[in-house]
Amino acid sequence: MTKYIARTRQIVWKNYLRALPALKTVSRALGVEKVARSAMNTILPKIQAKRTTKWAWASETSKCRARLDPFCVGYGLDLGFGGDPINPRAVRVDLPQPYTAVGQYPVQLGGDADNLYWFADNVIDYIYSSHLLEDFDDTKAALKEWLRVLKVGGRLVIFCPDEQRFRVHCQKTGQPYNPHHKHAHFSLEFVKGLLRELGQTKFIHENPDVDIYSWELVCEKIEA
Repeated sequence: MTKYIARTRQIVWKNYLRALPALKTVSRALGVEKVARSAMNTILPKIQAKRTTKWAWASETSKCRARLDPFCVGYGLDLGFGGDPINPRAVRVDLPQPYTAVGQYPVQLGGDADNLYWFADNVIDYIYSSHLLEDFDDTKAALKEWLRVLKVGGRLVIFCPDEQRFRVHCQKTGQPYNPHHKHAHFSLEFVKGLLRELGQTKFIHENPDVDIYSWELVCEKIEA
């Protein structure tokens, strides 16, 4: 029994969401379901607290909200919002279990932001995304999908890191590096080049150097 409880704690601490179904099945088979439930009820609040405080610094969106929220007019999406959307009106899209938690707003649509299958073509007034686009292997495909759901005249509002400046910042300050970043030379010019290839936007606002290591870009969708 002692070994079972210790193993239960180990599994739950490592990956509690995936572990729960298996733990329930095993505990029933061993006749120790009440013991397992008690162990999980003790551990899960501690894990939730740890998840809440893991990302203790301010959200990236909080750094640019005053500048970029005015471009987010109408019915729109915040992709990869991490708990802190650009505004309360935006539909909040993120992974079912986001890997960042910098605010208290829950996910409304859970899934990968490079597949907006919930939406038809040309139906959204704006898409806002902060520090997400750099996480995709195929940046161009993600941009194409985002443009697909935007109306003509709709706005794509992007706030992202310049990868090289971000790495320097992490080295200087000791801030943890984000291993989800896919491209060593991810930058404003890199993304603008991809948008030019797609040929469906005009640039209406940009700043290549804001908030230490970030850049921002606002595009308007035009007729292809």
